[in-house]
Amino acid sequence: MEALMPGIARWLHVIFGITWIGLLYYFNLVQMAALKDAGADGTAAGITKHVAPRALFYFRWSAVATWLAGAWLLGAGFVDAFLLRNGMEGIGIGAWLGTIMLINVWHFIWPNQKKILGMVPATDEVKAKARRVAMLASRTNMMLSIPMLFFMANGLSHRAALGL
Repeated sequence: MEALMPGIARWLHVIFGITWIGLLYYFNLVQMAALKDAGADGTAAGITKHVAPRALFYFRWSAVATWLAGAWLLGAGFVDAFLLRNGMEGIGIGAWLGTIMLINVWHFIWPNQKKILGMVPATDEVKAKARRVAMLASRTNMMLSIPMLFFMANGLSHRAALGL
């Protein structure tokens, strides 16, 4: 059973990661533009009331699950990865980028989305600021996802070559 654990951790990391990054790209490439158009013709309520809260639930919790599965997958190499040493530099950079992205989700995107969607009281001025902060954090995550995926994939192949 112990031999299966890295495989299970890798599978969970990939599945949760696909969910997280897939929703990140959905928000940035589909929903933002759709909300702008829907706001112009008065049909945004369906998205903001039904779609966005559900998508944000899976978005934020898949971010946590991805990070935890990645930490589990790193196992004994966790500290070396985060300290960028002992052959773990590549995967460590990817892990740091993923950690920054996780922080963005929970400390910038989600708190501001709650204001935007009316889950917490906010004035129009506060909502406008929240939209900007959430959008910038989300776009930052989208841009970080590209090097994060590169370093994760490169780090995994490097670890395999080292027999780790």
